[in-house]
Amino acid sequence: MEREAYMELALELAREAAQAGEVPVGCVIVWKGQVVGRGRNRREELQSTASHAEMEAIAQANAALGTWRLDECELYVTLEPCPMCAGAILNARIPRVYYGARDPAFGACGGVLNLFMEDFPNRPALVGGVLGEECRQVLGAFFDGLRRRDGEAKKNF
Repeated sequence: MEREAYMELALELAREAAQAGEVPVGCVIVWKGQVVGRGRNRREELQSTASHAEMEAIAQANAALGTWRLDECELYVTLEPCPMCAGAILNARIPRVYYGARDPAFGACGGVLNLFMEDFPNRPALVGGVLGEECRQVLGAFFDGLRRRDGEAKKNF
């Protein structure tokens, strides 16, 4: 599969998250051409700060491969990882990360800072903008819907 095909799988998970009222972020982890981890945001559902798409996908990949070391995997995520997720990626030893949309508010791979450029023992290769426009559209539609709902609620108050 090509990068775009894996990012499409992550986009499907992001759309599922949006349908569930979550910020639409999806993630897949690939090992030797096989998807071994999938995740989507579940912070609202689980009321857990750590329930980000990347964290869920990493945990699933750990279980599938029987190891915490994901040093032969690639991670595809629709939104640039935050500091927590970038730290988990570093700790999991994931060597390559692909993301769709940049996150100027919480991005830790260039949006605000780039943890992958720091002096850690391993530095994942980073490829941004994979299906970036599609990823931005999914996020934008979700937040537009929230703003419309909030505006309607204020009118009815």
